Amino acid sequence: MAKTIQEQALELAQELENGKAENVTVIDVSELNSWTDFFVIATVRSSAQIQGLQKQVKDYVKANDMQIHVTNRKQPDGDEWNLIDIGPVVVHLMSQDARDFYELEKLWHAGTVLK
Repeated sequence: MAKTIQEQALELAQELENGKAENVTVIDVSELNSWTDFFVIATVRSSAQIQGLQKQVKDYVKANDMQIHVTNRKQPDGDEWNLIDIGPVVVHLMSQDARDFYELEKLWHAGTVLK
């Protein structure tokens, strides 16, 4: 039986926690926009940790027959905020400073927090 998108979002959150990401949150935003269903937001502490977590996400995506969409950003991904667009799930790997500044949980407060 195929996994639901919600199950995949929660499994991605678990993968990030396994990689020592902090304060991992999953928000259902499916009723709020037309371009994605879930945000998985995690705090990261270093560029090395971001690279390791990106690999874990890519491995999960490949193993679950999902696809990463290339995002066009004006600024290259850095250590502050790295976004991985998987279509129905968008993973946000953020430094604590970026997370405090952008406050995605407040911005998307109308969404349902699943984790």
